[in-house]
Amino acid sequence: MNPGPVSAASIKRVGIVFSGGPAPGANSVISSVSVSLLDAGLEVVGFFHGYSNLECYERGAHPLIEGEHYRRLTAEDVGDQRNARGILIGTARANPGKLVKKPADLDDPSKTEKLRNVLAALTDLGVDALVSIGGDDTLKTANFLYELQRRSPAIEKHVRVVHVPKTIDNDYRGIDFTFGFFTAVDVMAKELLNLRADASATSSYFMVETMGRKAGWLAYGVGIAGEANLVVAVEDVVGSLATVEEITDAGGKLSTRKRLDLRALVERIVDLVIMREERDKKHHGTVVLAEGLGELLPESALEGLARDEHGHVALARLDFGKLVARHVAQRYGERTGRKKKFTGVQLGYEARSASPHAFDVMLGSQLGVGAYRALVEEGLDGHMVSVTGQLDLRYVPFKELVDPETLVTDVRFIATNSDFQKLARFLETRVEAKWAPGRRTEPGER
Repeated sequence: MNPGPVSAASIKRVGIVFSGGPAPGANSVISSVSVSLLDAGLEVVGFFHGYSNLECYERGAHPLIEGEHYRRLTAEDVGDQRNARGILIGTARANPGKLVKKPADLDDPSKTEKLRNVLAALTDLGVDALVSIGGDDTLKTANFLYELQRRSPAIEKHVRVVHVPKTIDNDYRGIDFTFGFFTAVDVMAKELLNLRADASATSSYFMVETMGRKAGWLAYGVGIAGEANLVVAVEDVVGSLATVEEITDAGGKLSTRKRLDLRALVERIVDLVIMREERDKKHHGTVVLAEGLGELLPESALEGLARDEHGHVALARLDFGKLVARHVAQRYGERTGRKKKFTGVQLGYEARSASPHAFDVMLGSQLGVGAYRALVEEGLDGHMVSVTGQLDLRYVPFKELVDPETLVTDVRFIATNSDFQKLARFLETRVEAKWAPGRRTEPGER
């Protein structure tokens, strides 16, 4: 049973945990929620490095030590921090719900051991509610904590859970834009413009890989703002760019998966380069590629790559941009008999802890205040804080964001033929053969 509404008086101490990769505006959230709670006379505890210490908690054996594993935040700690870089309490990718794959697993003590460690740590520290800040995997963990308590009436104390969505990838359901997205786009777009000037000076091309594991929001944003000649994301793996691979699992079951046809992608890029040379007399350019394209390569190309706590391939080690650059250089030489410089570059890490854009400071601040209001004013539990319109707060139940059968959160992709997708298509260099003879450009084409 979900407990009833609460008042400020019934919540005395609130914990904050930040999990996953950094994002500009992180301290806007942490500062705003902390200041709001402190102003209401509540205590605030910040847990260091995500769930890495909480999941290892054992009464007596592995206690949490103040100053080493957590700190009680004061007004001096969090004041004037909304524009600060980095994360005040640090972060990590520890995943206490790693063994939970289906609803029945939440009833298995061995598979929920680390989740129960987290709840025991919160209880023993007198934490009445938890503000979770992180991406879709962190939302899964927040939902596990909520569901585990809902299913276990015998749990000694119920800790309320609200979640604040965080990802520079902007692929979250339930919110239009996540804090850090616009800062990341701005930082990487400026880098792309620098590379474009370099390409112009050296008559070369850059294959620029941006973060964006599952969806293309970052790649599209960087491509549009940074004036790329072509942008390709996972949403574009359709038609000639898509192929199908048969996969046999450990149990011998055969299935099929959509994959990226790397040769088709290379041909499309080489078409672009040759057309710009012959039709537009341009010998340089930039191509933006979402890192998530790497996960769509055949299984053989992904074997042996390291994976994180959540099972994701370490795409930074794959270096997809450099891989594509090598193939494009080879194919360009085969088709033209000439040599040309193609350089692969990864962008992303330099944007994750950049000084936040003013919009991200406002958005993060509203989400932080929203977490306070969700707990104290609305008496909510198992909800994500969101905004709509002119930063109007709304609260989305976890059950609307998480698949009840798989317990997996849904990714928000760029919709096919949406105006945002069309914007990128209008502004990039177009190479369709259907153009009327003699026509050099279409509106908006460079």
